[in-house]
Amino acid sequence: MDKFLNKYRIPSTRLQTWDYGSQALYFITICTKDRENYFGEIITAETQDLASLRPTTMGAVAQKNWKEIPLHFPFVELDEFIVMPNHIHGILFFNVPWLCDWTTNKFGPQSKNLASVIRGYKASVKTFATINQIEFVWQSKFHDHIIHSAKELSNIRQYIINNPANWERDEDNLKDKT
Repeated sequence: MDKFLNKYRIPSTRLQTWDYGSQALYFITICTKDRENYFGEIITAETQDLASLRPTTMGAVAQKNWKEIPLHFPFVELDEFIVMPNHIHGILFFNVPWLCDWTTNKFGPQSKNLASVIRGYKASVKTFATINQIEFVWQSKFHDHIIHSAKELSNIRQYIINNPANWERDEDNLKDKT
């Protein structure tokens, strides 16, 4: 394990040879700390196989702030996304055709890349909670996957759309599993 400032750190899951500010589609999952259900509950319609989130205030803020990402990062386009009780799945498209320089993933200050977008999003949701004295904590990291093909994009979109209907079987649903 690596050390930083004399402390052990978990190695990054990011690809060390990838430029996370480059033009690409990214599948993102962001979880709440300890998988707490801060964002609401999944409600299943009795007459149909439809399910959706009944959002709490924090769930509504998480949805609203996700939709506002392009206002703060104009090079980011939103694709499919879903807010679940304790996590968010979304696809972000970095539309940066003018980018000529390739910069590999590195430790340290970063801007206009995936980490800065997610950091800004998470900070905006946390700030709302703090100002309004609502208990809320994010998991410290996030998961990303670079989407490489149209088929993969289609499969991930379908996974996101079906996520509420699959909530009872979802590994992130810790209800009644302890």
